[in-house]
Order: sequence, then structure tokens, then C-alpha cells
Amino acid sequence: MTDMNRRTVLKVALGGAGLAAFPAEVMGAAPVAAAPNRDTDVVGVGDTSVALEFDDRLRSRVSLKDVNVTGFDASEVLLLDGKTVDAFAYRGRETRAIEGSRHGAGLQVTVWGDAATGVRKTVELTSFRRLTGMIVMKVTYTNVSGGELRVTGWRSGAHELLETPGGFYTFSGTTHTDRRDWVQPMTDKYYQENSLGMDSSDYGGGTPMASVWRPDAGLSVGHVEPVAKILSLPVRRTSGGASLAVQGDTPVTLGPGQKLATETTFLTALPGDHFVPLQRYRDYMGDIGLRASKAPKTAFDPIWCAWGYERDFTVDQVVGTLPKARAVGLKWAGLDDGWQTNEGDWDLNPRKFPRGDADMRAFTQQVRDAGMLPRLWWAPLAADPDSNLFRDHPDMLLLDRNGKKQKVTWWDAWTLCPAYQPTVDYFVALVKKFIGDWGYEGLKTDGQHLNAVAPCYNPAHGHARPEESTEGLAQFWKAVHEAANEAKPNALLELCPCGTAFAFHNLPYVDQYPGSDPESSYQVRSKGKTMKALMGEGSSYAGDHVELSDNGDDFASSYGVGAVLSTKFTNPGAGGPDDSIVLTPEREALWRKWVNLYEENMLSTGEYRGELYDIGFDKPETHVVAKGGTLHYAFYAPGWDGTVELRGLKRGRYRLTDPFTGTSLGTADAQHNTVKLSFDRFQLIVAEPMG
Repeated sequence: MTDMNRRTVLKVALGGAGLAAFPAEVMGAAPVAAAPNRDTDVVGVGDTSVALEFDDRLRSRVSLKDVNVTGFDASEVLLLDGKTVDAFAYRGRETRAIEGSRHGAGLQVTVWGDAATGVRKTVELTSFRRLTGMIVMKVTYTNVSGGELRVTGWRSGAHELLETPGGFYTFSGTTHTDRRDWVQPMTDKYYQENSLGMDSSDYGGGTPMASVWRPDAGLSVGHVEPVAKILSLPVRRTSGGASLAVQGDTPVTLGPGQKLATETTFLTALPGDHFVPLQRYRDYMGDIGLRASKAPKTAFDPIWCAWGYERDFTVDQVVGTLPKARAVGLKWAGLDDGWQTNEGDWDLNPRKFPRGDADMRAFTQQVRDAGMLPRLWWAPLAADPDSNLFRDHPDMLLLDRNGKKQKVTWWDAWTLCPAYQPTVDYFVALVKKFIGDWGYEGLKTDGQHLNAVAPCYNPAHGHARPEESTEGLAQFWKAVHEAANEAKPNALLELCPCGTAFAFHNLPYVDQYPGSDPESSYQVRSKGKTMKALMGEGSSYAGDHVELSDNGDDFASSYGVGAVLSTKFTNPGAGGPDDSIVLTPEREALWRKWVNLYEENMLSTGEYRGELYDIGFDKPETHVVAKGGTLHYAFYAPGWDGTVELRGLKRGRYRLTDPFTGTSLGTADAQHNTVKLSFDRFQLIVAEPMG
């Protein structure tokens, strides 16, 4: 059946100004971008920005105002023994207004239909006035066949964004062991499974959203469950565009009359990149109590980390670098990997701290005496094979269905189960010791295994379901965060899940996320845009060690996205494994300049305006941070000679300045907002209201 001879049975229209549902007798074959019908059959009032239509086989089509987004797609399907059930004859609908929910006023439409295989599909669609462009979906499949049905999976929100000139970009919130970019252009044969499970023994999880977009429109899908779920979000470049979906693959057998309810999923249809869809997801999850914590003031202070000296550091090297770090303007001093005997016991290395706890307390006092705040590196939920913890407490291990241990590759250690109370109690006690006894002001919690864990089958734990470990990781971080703040109010907890895509459900219990071992300056910026969307104002994103950026000195990429500056330089003559990160006089002058500029403007505490520019299609790549009425623009390109547009200007004229060089760049206003620029690598512009 083609689109031309299908009968549209229902149109659900969404928008910030209002919500409306159009039944078939009102709709007919009306164009999807038409203004809302004002007949008495219309439910809800107001203008619309997004429309979702169903045909008589319960396939759906998405459109934005005046923009054709998808055709009619088999958007919610059931897999029976690997065969796709995707045609459901329309049987009915119900519509009701929503008032007083924690998400605000909205509209709920339920449609249902039957497949020839004896499956009834019921789709409950909910939209909220304050969450423009977002549709929340619950799908239930009922066995009405009279016999058993072997379900092998399901898909929801499955759509193909139609081809237009310009190509496509995609965002994935899921983790990959190769630490690929989160935002990528889609090549002709692009495919990414985007599993929220484990990509390898110690890499997995993420934020449950995937996006595809073209220059004028984009689609995003994901789930809004209050705990982490093992689903996939496959994205594919197709002959007609770019497809995406939410997919579950847990097999189940349905007896007669039994039902399968999928996880609650969502779809957004909005212009632009992944930033606004992530904001919608963040706002929805915030309504159910999952939101980034308000970071303590110290979370915005610039950082020096002793990792430049690596594991074989000496205490004298670290202490000897503190005066230089403070003189550069840095306020945190982080003691990194190498202070401990192993991962698991977390006993002090006697070669470095021969008097044990007394030496560590003396060290934190030396950091304070230098005018800095001490921060301690650690990697919980891991036990080295030679640790006492591994020998004495095998009950803490996370075991797979075959009874095998899960390896943490970087430290050659084994993963411990975060949903086993003795594990939680052990690490909570360590946190209290680090902060309450040793005197640390914050913790750098590090390791790719800390983002997500596999289902646990260890019989010692008594899990009701193996997935309790996956779902319980966030509660482990809650216990750690509470312990840190019990030991010292406003203690800082940084989580660096090395190279992974940050798991959203851990976010409420973390005070600072870094760029997490970025492999390029682009990753610093694209991760920054993503995390600013997920965390919102009042949260802290750090760019990670500048030495990991392009050329080892690209502070501009951290500065321009409002990230906290961080470095791991070593002192001249102090020794160390990497001569390229020694703070030479030339580098010191540059480091001081950037830290001074950071402290002067504190863009990390501003409002990141990620909706103004598309990180994929807008050239040069542009980021904006607002502080008061002033807009701070940052442009990035290997080389640029041309005009740039200053979006976001309000009424009145603005004085334009390059804050890095102090050069005046003239004036602009909302009607005359272009500037001719020629630069290599980056260009900063401050637009300050005149009078």
C-alpha cells in the first residue's frame, strides 16, 4: 500500500503553544503541516510545531511545520521468532487531557489495532506543553491468538528521516571501546548498533538517546526509564535517508491473553542538532527526580593534576610543583594513580608514604599551605588479583551467567558488584577515610568500568534479577556522594569513566564530569556541548588535561564551551616520563594567559547557548556562552577566511572584542550580525551591550 491510498486515521499535533489530536473524520488526508483544525472534534487548543499521524495499519509519519520529516513507517513492531509483525489494523482510539502531572499539562492519545498473527498493539502517546517536540510512548502487545507466541524482540520509534541535500549527522549516547566521537557525519554505509549494554567487559552504558539530523530537521529516540536499561538504539544510513529506533531483544514467551509492555520510550522531532533533544530528555528526567546536582563552588576552580609524573611519581616531585601550579593560577592539586599498593585494598605505598596515614595527612596539609585544594584519585569497584580484597572477599565479584569474572583491562583487575551491600559499605568507608581522616577536599573517581556494569549472576548476592547490578550502579554513586558530603559538606566528587559516553542515571550523584580522556580537541568541544545539555546550569564540566588536546595546548576548546581548565604539566628539571609536557617559560606564559582569561570571565558558570548553532552543519564550528547580557562566541576551524554570523543578539548595539588579543572588532546588532574573520584554529569574540 502506498502513501497515496492509505487512510490517515489519527493525527497528533504537538507544540509549545498547545496540543491537539485530530480524528480521521476531521483529518481526512489533510497535510501534516497544516494549521490545527478548529472543529469541535479537535482535542486541545493552540498552535502546533510537530505532528504525528497514524495510517490505518498503525504506521506513523512525523512532520515539523512546513517540513516533511518522514514517510509512513512501521514505527512500533514486534518480532516473533525473528519475523517482523508490523501491520496492525486500526481498531480504535481514546484521547484525554492531562492536568497536574509532574511534567505539567499535556495530552494523552491511545490507539490500538490487531495484526493477522493474533497480536494486539496498543500505543499510548503523551505530550506535554512545556516539552515542545517530545512524544513519550508506551507500547503494549497482547496475545489474542489463542496459542503461545515466542517474542524475540521489539522496536519503537522506528523512523527514517527522509533524504534532502546536505547529508546527515548523528549523535550516539552509547559507549564504544574504541572511544569514537559521540557526534559524527553519516557516511553512505554508516551503521552503529548503539547498545546500552556492555561493548566489552569494562566499556558500556551511556545516555539512552540517539539522534539523526539533516540541515533543516532531526529525530531523536531513547528511553525515559528511571533506571539504566539494556536496550539498543540502532542508527543506519539508508538509500532514502537515515533511520533510527529503540530496540529490545530480551526473548519472552506470551501465553494466551498475556501482555508484553515495552520500556517507556520517547521521540523528538526538532530542527538542529542533538542539543535541544537532550535538554528535553534532561527536563523530563528532572521531573521524576533525576537531575544533575548543583555543583559546589570549588567545582569551577581550575585544576592541576600530578598525572604528568604518572605512577612512579615521588612526593617531592608533586610538592615541588605546587608553587608553580599556584603561580599559574590553578587552585586544585590532584594526586593521581600510584599512591596506593593496589586497586582494591587502597593501602598507602610505603615507599612514598612510609609513616602511613600520618604522611598522607601531612601531604594534604602541604597542598593547603601552597594555597591549593587537595583532590585524590581512586578507582572503586575493582580488585587486583593480588589484593587482600580479592583473596578475602570473592563474594563481592560480579559474575556473568557462566560464572566468569569481568575484567577491568587498564588495571588488570576484576569488577565488583555495585548492587551488593558489602561492596557498597566497603567503598563508603574508604570515602570517609579519604576525606574525613586524610583531609582531601575532593575525589577524582576514575575508570571505564565505572560507567556501567553487566548483569550479575553471583549467587552470593541474592539478586532477584541479574539486571539489579546494572540498575543499581547509580545507587552506588548515590551512597558514595552522600558519604563524601557527610565527611565534609560540599566535598567534590569528579567521575571520569575513561572514554565512555557518560551514563545519565549516574549524573545526579556527581559534581564534575571531565572530557574523560578526549582523543582530540573536537571531542573536548562535542562532549562539552553534550554534557552542558544534560547537566544544565549550575553544573561543572572540565575539559580534562589540556595536554590531551590538539597540539597539547588547546585551552581555547575548553574555554569556549565553558569548561573548567585542567592541566598535568611537570616542572622543568623535576623529571618525568614525558618531556613534551614540561612547563617551559614559553608554555608557562601561555598557561598563565589562559587561566587569567578563564578567571576573568568564568564562562564555566555561564549559560551555554547550544541551541544557536548546529555542531555538524554550521561552519565554522561555533559555541556561545552567555553571562548576563554579554555573549561569548568561540569559532573553531583549521583555517577560516570569511564571514561568521553572531546569533542570539538582542535589541541594541554590541561592542565586539577579541578577549585573547584585546583587539577591537567593531560593533554589531541583531540586524547587522556578521563579521569578517580570518583565523587559524580558533577565534574568540565577546559581544558586550553598549549602554
